[in-house]
Amino acid sequence: MGRLWGCRLVLFFLFALMSVSGQTVSVLYNFGSQPVDPFQPFYAGVIAQGRDGNLYSGANGGSIGAGDLFKISPAGTLTTLYSFSNTGDGDSPYGGLTLGTDGNFYGTSYSGGFGDPPFGTVLKMTSGGSFNVLYTFTDGADGALPISPPIEGRDGNFYGTTCNVCNGPIASGYGTIYKITSSGTFSILYTCDGTHCDGMNDPLVLGTDGNFYGTSTYGGRSGDGNIFKITPAGELTVLHNFDNTHGELPIGGLVLGKEGNFYGTALDGGAFGNGVVFRITPAGKFTVLHDMNGTTDGGAPYAGLVLATDGNLYGANANLGASSNGCPNGCGTLFKVTPSGAFSVLYNFDLTTGEFPYSSLVQHTNGLIYGMTQTGGTGDVGLCSTGNCGVFYSLNIGAAPFAKLVNAAAKVGGTVEILGQGFKGTTEVTFGGTSASYKIISDTFLTATVPAGATTAPVQVATPSGILTSNSNFQVLPHLTSFTPPSGPVGTVVTITGISLTQTTKVTFAGVAATTFTVDSDTQVTATVPTGAKTGKIRVTTPGGVAVSTTNFTVTP
Repeated sequence: MGRLWGCRLVLFFLFALMSVSGQTVSVLYNFGSQPVDPFQPFYAGVIAQGRDGNLYSGANGGSIGAGDLFKISPAGTLTTLYSFSNTGDGDSPYGGLTLGTDGNFYGTSYSGGFGDPPFGTVLKMTSGGSFNVLYTFTDGADGALPISPPIEGRDGNFYGTTCNVCNGPIASGYGTIYKITSSGTFSILYTCDGTHCDGMNDPLVLGTDGNFYGTSTYGGRSGDGNIFKITPAGELTVLHNFDNTHGELPIGGLVLGKEGNFYGTALDGGAFGNGVVFRITPAGKFTVLHDMNGTTDGGAPYAGLVLATDGNLYGANANLGASSNGCPNGCGTLFKVTPSGAFSVLYNFDLTTGEFPYSSLVQHTNGLIYGMTQTGGTGDVGLCSTGNCGVFYSLNIGAAPFAKLVNAAAKVGGTVEILGQGFKGTTEVTFGGTSASYKIISDTFLTATVPAGATTAPVQVATPSGILTSNSNFQVLPHLTSFTPPSGPVGTVVTITGISLTQTTKVTFAGVAATTFTVDSDTQVTATVPTGAKTGKIRVTTPGGVAVSTTNFTVTP
């Protein structure tokens, strides 16, 4: 699990096409083809789409091998934006980057920073390469050795994890979960104890309930890893403990499904001992969707899954699969799995086109899926030798262009950021069919204001080339403003006013469901106080979330 040292990359543009079952894989860039390039991208290897339509990530490389942050166009033109010097800025940024609503990118360096020895950093970078260290880990209560980049929560702060145990005895403890502001104010949310979490390699994911979900590689009752939920306030709940039989050692992280469930992989265990694909509900119901057979399937799915716009999940196995001249035992595979578990191998790497696809996959708004392999390819400049530099590739699944939400939840009046292409000439933006005001920033980025009457549904952007639909629902967050009367006995009809109440599915009085309720309009619901109700808050549930009254309803005799 420790840091992989190897060759420095340089990029030589090579285009290779291969079709398997109607899917097209293209090698867009061979790392190690130009001096002072990134090389050997590792896990988590998160790739972020920027406002400009380019893709951003990090890897080892640079003039001294301490690592590079780079951007690459969808066609394969790579630009190094920042090279680490390991003089306080960090070392080994192979966790990748995430995009913030401020337009900047956030990530980590696994090691480096200030300290002796250095234990990694949290970093911020602009799309032009302007770089800042936000925080340096000390291997104290704050943790050490962060692998994955932090993600932005609904409150505008960033939430991330440290691994601690991922490089042997160099760091102490079991890892931490932290919060950090865009300006660098740092706080610990949770300190792992080995049982509730232990060694987190993957980024957190934001659920539809506003909480964060993640995996720890070694946590749980048996040390095989677990899945957890943590609130923005730091309350952690273990949802599932792996047991080897149903998988062990989750590294690739979780992806949120459209129905609100989560999907992921464990790199080991399962029926054949080569890893599994699984589904888990927010309540913790766990299902193995597929057991990797270790032969034709491949094995060891390090890379995180991506939920594509065709409704299927795509991922990569780091090794095994069909043999080739360069990899007698297989170089790894790309696969597709449906939410119900139907599995198929789409592509077998062959060393020239890549080997060990550790990095997480991402779907660009052009419809293509992108990823990176840790080795393979034809680059051979600098610290790299042929076959050891890695490649940047795309997978064409035949998906149409779409829109992607940078922030996927807000109240009416909030600003929503949308990525895509062909935005110049946009004539309308709608939230669940309701038109919104919008501002075109560029051909690949626009903002819109959540309109009154909006419902939780995909966002649609009408462009000159057609309608682009978001790949996820936008959640319109409801909120309550008042209710009347303020008190009454069981059977009292209470008028509740607020905003975004059209999709109300439940009303409760201190946790007890109302006898009946009626949605009068987007701003009003009437509900009947139920038997068993006690004095307490009124809660209204919609697909966008739960709205809670600021004062109690008093139940009288």
